[in-house]
Amino acid sequence: QILLVQRSDSGIWLYPTGWADVGYSPAEVAMKEVLEETGIECEVLRLIAVIDGLRMGFTRVPLYSLVFHCKATGGALQRHPLETADVGWFSPDDMPFPIVGLDRWGPAAFAAIRGEPVDVQFDKPRAPVWRGDD
Repeated sequence: QILLVQRSDSGIWLYPTGWADVGYSPAEVAMKEVLEETGIECEVLRLIAVIDGLRMGFTRVPLYSLVFHCKATGGALQRHPLETADVGWFSPDDMPFPIVGLDRWGPAAFAAIRGEPVDVQFDKPRAPVWRGDD
């Protein structure tokens, strides 16, 4: 199963997210955000995706989302009272709605959970390389 949060600002279900705080490594940010948003303590195992939030369509703010495969190590499931409307564990055939980007990060996430080897997912360069809007 995968741990997801329902964002209180949009109602969208997604993996726990957060802004990188100065002084924290990306893996430390992931551990901190999972604990804050879900009450679950975790260990970061590996990076599985780098997602451009603008291209994915889940933000209007330019950002990259680093998606880590984590293993729960303790804690108790409890949503953050301000940031999340709900939290839960979900299997591939019982995903909540509405969920964003599942087709992009879901297969790699569930493959990693099953212990399968996973290449890090990322947007391949466009041909020709994108230069912005003229």
